[in-house]
Amino acid sequence: MGYLLSFAWLLMAASALGCLYLAYACRAVRRFAERPRPRAAARPPVSLLKPLHGQDRELAENLRSFCRQDYPGLQIVFGVQHAEDAALPVVRRLAEEFPAIDLALVVEAGRRGGNLKVANLQNMLPKARHDLLVIADSDMRVAPNYLAEVTAPFADPAIGLVTCLYRGISSGGFWSDLACLHVNHSFLPQAVVGEAVGAGAGCFGATIALKRATLEKIGGFAAFADELADDHALGAAVRRAGLRVELSPHLVDDVIAEPSLGAMFRHELRWARTIRLIAPLGFLGSIVTYPLPLALLVTALGVLPVAAPTLLAAAFCSRYATIRLTDRALLLPPTPFWLVPIRDVLSFGVFIASFFVRTVAWRGHKFRIGPDGRLILDGDSPA
Repeated sequence: MGYLLSFAWLLMAASALGCLYLAYACRAVRRFAERPRPRAAARPPVSLLKPLHGQDRELAENLRSFCRQDYPGLQIVFGVQHAEDAALPVVRRLAEEFPAIDLALVVEAGRRGGNLKVANLQNMLPKARHDLLVIADSDMRVAPNYLAEVTAPFADPAIGLVTCLYRGISSGGFWSDLACLHVNHSFLPQAVVGEAVGAGAGCFGATIALKRATLEKIGGFAAFADELADDHALGAAVRRAGLRVELSPHLVDDVIAEPSLGAMFRHELRWARTIRLIAPLGFLGSIVTYPLPLALLVTALGVLPVAAPTLLAAAFCSRYATIRLTDRALLLPPTPFWLVPIRDVLSFGVFIASFFVRTVAWRGHKFRIGPDGRLILDGDSPA
């Protein structure tokens, strides 16, 4: 009984600390959202690389947003690895819809390592005509001023790479709504807090902008061909080269479409394994970012009949209040309160599960993770 009581008080302390974290994270997000937008007089020509795989829900509108940029000298390079890829008809329709834009399409099957996205980028790079490269994932949607704001920091020669955070926008459905709650109220605040306290080493696939010379200096895309966290590894390599990685205040939209609980769980488990690989101590410490599940666990133990329910009520109020304030800061619709405990319990389950898996599912394939964090394709096993 003594050990159980001690464990309960330990969980109580972690949950209480988590409530303080929520307040700090909310403040950090609001400050991030209020940061001034950069402007630059010069707008160098850009090659925008869009690696594609299949037809994501709302893919056409996502890609169309990049074609509508208020930016001169724009080239867009689309890349797929198979001639039967479902994204190809979408790209061809866009070429007809935007004849004035310099669009290129690469269809090449070379795998070149475990990371299929990086292999795609390697195939696409020879078609890029400009020295400033911008890479953005296929499920991102952007405003017309996106490129102008993302490229502005390169006026400072010390900047080697610019990256963007993203907010989740649901394409509809219960699981997509839950997934957005995770992005907007767990992932994004943690990333902003890391940046605020000087521990941020983020580099996000939502946007990676860098000069061709910088890419060549760090070994090109080939240096990241087997990396699970290719975006993080690319940012780390730029920092090792003595250049800064700039987190742009420009938020892009991640249009999320999760068809089922299983799909969402596999997706988030890959994220969790990636973060645990990148920063194992920080990931372990992130247990305090789950004050509501921790308070639920203390209550379930039944050894603190007064303190535990009191903490549970405080944790729920803290969580819901900070979610409300964050929604306003990010210009999002209000999150339904009943989704909050469901989402937090699922997130805590993903956190725990990440310590017991050695494989991840990605784009229909299963990968083993080597001891050095490299991806090893598990044959042609489907996920």
